[in-house]
Amino acid sequence: MTPKNQNNEIPLSLYIHTPWCEHKCPYCDFNSHAIKKSIPEETYINCLIEDLKLSQHLAQGRKIKSIFIGGGTPSMFSAESIYKILNSTNKFIQFETNIEITMEANPGSSEQIKFKGFRDAGVNRLSIGVQSFNDTQLKKLQRVHSSSQALKSIDMAIDSGFDNFNIDLMFALPDQTLDQSISDLQTAIKCNPNHISWYQLTLEPNTVFHKFPPKLPNEEITWKIQESGHQLLKENGYEQYEISAFSKPGKQSAHNLNYWLFGDYIGIGAGAHGKISFQNNEATRHNKKLIPESYMNPNSPFTAKETKLSDKDKIFEFMLNVLRLHKKIPKSLFETRTGLAWDSISDKIDVAIAKELIKEDKSHFWTTQQGKRFLNDLQGLFL
Repeated sequence: MTPKNQNNEIPLSLYIHTPWCEHKCPYCDFNSHAIKKSIPEETYINCLIEDLKLSQHLAQGRKIKSIFIGGGTPSMFSAESIYKILNSTNKFIQFETNIEITMEANPGSSEQIKFKGFRDAGVNRLSIGVQSFNDTQLKKLQRVHSSSQALKSIDMAIDSGFDNFNIDLMFALPDQTLDQSISDLQTAIKCNPNHISWYQLTLEPNTVFHKFPPKLPNEEITWKIQESGHQLLKENGYEQYEISAFSKPGKQSAHNLNYWLFGDYIGIGAGAHGKISFQNNEATRHNKKLIPESYMNPNSPFTAKETKLSDKDKIFEFMLNVLRLHKKIPKSLFETRTGLAWDSISDKIDVAIAKELIKEDKSHFWTTQQGKRFLNDLQGLFL
């Protein structure tokens, strides 16, 4: 018997995309655009509100458990604009009482002075894009802030009332040594955030670094950095709950967890996408227009494409996400989030178990240490 997709029990999140930044970093493959003159802030915010109004039916009676304002650099917007979009959102779709509202912020001085305003606007979690505390590395990454500005921005966040914030760091940077990478991590830990995102620099297609590759640490050094960093984080009370996510107890990112657990989310803004489940076991993905000018065109719809997910799509996307997590996953979650029976993937699970990439018991399955190391191979089994 095929299980029913209980979409009213599937958590709902909202992603808000702001596509502008001061400078396009050479490693960035996100939908971001360097500012040429100025941001059409008022027009864009009004478009976001109208986009949300047209998307509110997708909530299907559910409240929003988390909001993530990403980019680009959303902290380039004014606190008044952030208040306007959050206030409008709560009018169209109700918030859960303990909603997590995260906003990405750059450490530049022009953004720091707005932190108090963002907190007053309703943002209760900051994700600060430090990337490195080494000025030489920051120059290689073409970041527009310095190490001292990064440290000051963290102090400003705390002074502005943010008791929940994340520091974004990268490792295996151009010519980076083990000591340099661990020094970055030690500096971040001293700042006492309750969440650290620590991820490896990868050369993504359609980026400057992909076209003109810098010299990165070899595989052996990268593995040593990763192993040493994981140990350092663990010793300082940070639990790894996903490949690149580490938090103090109870301080995991609610928004990212919902995404990794194949929850539902509405996406608004240029290039944003979302995934919504329905009671009839169907799920759809919606993609908004990529180019800001096209998205803001009053004579055309915000949505570029809407796609019905096949059973194969749902299986792959579910596994693509949950296998990243460092926890046991209930088999029942697969059934309620996809509307498919566990037996529909039992043959692929058996192959993964035979390769020692997954383990299971009667009610749960989880990624092994070997599976974590060869995650791409494991995920590929479910294509």
